[in-house]
Amino acid sequence: MAVSAKYYGLFFKSLCNKEIDIDTDTLKLMLCTSAYTPNQDTHQYKSSVTNEVTGVGYTAGGATVGSIAIAYNAGTNVLSIDGADVTWAASSITARYAVLYDSSPATDATRPLVGYVDFGADVTSTAANFAVVWDAGGIATVTVS
Repeated sequence: MAVSAKYYGLFFKSLCNKEIDIDTDTLKLMLCTSAYTPNQDTHQYKSSVTNEVTGVGYTAGGATVGSIAIAYNAGTNVLSIDGADVTWAASSITARYAVLYDSSPATDATRPLVGYVDFGADVTSTAANFAVVWDAGGIATVTVS
C-alpha cells in the first residue's frame, strides 16, 4: 500500500491571508473514510471535509498535533513543519485519509485545511492503537527555489 501526503493548494492562500499561524494555532488531525474525496484545488476549510470516521476511541474533530515546530534549512532551501505523531489508543475505527487543519478559528467554515495523508487503502484498528507516524523529515516540507 502506497501512502502519500499532499498539501491543499488553498492552504497557501490561507497562509498568505493570515488566516493560519502554524506554530501558534492549534493544529488537529482528523480521520475520514474512503467516502471522502480530497480536492486539492477547491477544499480550503474544514467545512469541505466529509465522512469523518466514527468509532470507539475516536473523538469527532480529531486529535491535537502537539509540539508543532517550523524550521528552515538554508543549505537545502527546505522549510519543514513538524509535530508529534498522533495516536488514537484502544480504538476501533477504519480510515482512508488523515486531514490536517487549523482548529483555532471559531467555525468549520473558517478553519483552514493544511494537507492530507492518503493511506492508499482502508486502515482498520480493532481495540488497538491507530497511529499516524510522521516522516522523519517532518509533517510537510516546501523547497524554496
